[in-house]
Amino acid sequence: MYGIVNKAIQDLIIDNFGEDKWEAVKEKSGVDIDFFLSNEPYDDDITYKLAGAAAEVLGISVGEVLNAFGEWWVLKTGKEKYGGLMEAGGNNLKEFLVNLPLFHNRIMLMYPKLTPPEFKVSNLEENSIHIHYHSKRLGLQEFVRGLLSGLSKMYSVDSKIELLESRDDGKSHEIFKVSW
Repeated sequence: MYGIVNKAIQDLIIDNFGEDKWEAVKEKSGVDIDFFLSNEPYDDDITYKLAGAAAEVLGISVGEVLNAFGEWWVLKTGKEKYGGLMEAGGNNLKEFLVNLPLFHNRIMLMYPKLTPPEFKVSNLEENSIHIHYHSKRLGLQEFVRGLLSGLSKMYSVDSKIELLESRDDGKSHEIFKVSW
């Protein structure tokens, strides 16, 4: 993953729990990098180690860390680093979710070595949509749930996010139902 991801994890922890917690996370993770370069790719293992160490240091599950990070990614990192791109995604939650499959095409112009997930949509209803998440990376479904929650908050929409299918249960990809 690109350094911007690891930097965002660092910012989330420092802003919400303090510099001392971040230092504890770095120590527990064994990641000895003082500064993440946003536009440089890093081994995915670094991100997984940081998430696991954050869970231990903060006394919460890895899923809770990933969920919080997904929200943070949309509400902080996304707005600060990709404001125009986020705004261009749609005028409301439903529009943004319908346009989600095209989002990483634009991101790849900035990060050419990116291996992005693929999103597809189905079951579009007046007040709900199914989001299909395909990725070579395992274990990030709670991050995606956090992203969807963050998008709901970005548009000031009260939503319910249900995981309908998961690779954990032998399916080929995750399917989330977002209702509002």
